[in-house]
Amino acid sequence: MRSKPKILARRLVAESRLFRVEQIDLEFANGARRTYERVPGSGNDSVMIVPMLDAETVLLIREYGAGSERYELGLPKGVVEPDEHPLAAANRELQEEVGHGARTLRIIDRVSLVPGYIAHRSLIVLAQDLYPSRLPGDEPEEIEVVPWRLDALDALLAREDFDEARAIAALFLAQRALAAGD
Repeated sequence: MRSKPKILARRLVAESRLFRVEQIDLEFANGARRTYERVPGSGNDSVMIVPMLDAETVLLIREYGAGSERYELGLPKGVVEPDEHPLAAANRELQEEVGHGARTLRIIDRVSLVPGYIAHRSLIVLAQDLYPSRLPGDEPEEIEVVPWRLDALDALLAREDFDEARAIAALFLAQRALAAGD
């Protein structure tokens, strides 16, 4: 296994309300030096929830994505607050965005987004045995909830408004976990 590059310097180059961008100067074991830019993590994971209304139906949400400048179909998600347990965060986000809580929550995997540039990971949480429960969220408008059958994933993948890689991975991971009876 290769040894990690040595960090020679680290500089903050940009900062906003949501993101920090830093440059890091690296020296690799072979002597090569490079400067990389990255978005360092906050130390907290996020959660992406796969809420199962029943054994065959997942609850998707449709909300505006400022990055894509369109309404996107996806899964509920959010940041794990400091000192909050990830499963408590998942249940909170589920209630804020979908209007349901879950009696059964379990982490089925942990995925990264763009590890070459972003130091952040999302926990994929399978939520089952749902019950109606609404918590106030921070969304600027009501989020539309869209039930979708798992046996129609090919049709979902063909949609232009469903293309977030984490959501696609989460559905396949959930489908695998459900089939295994984990």
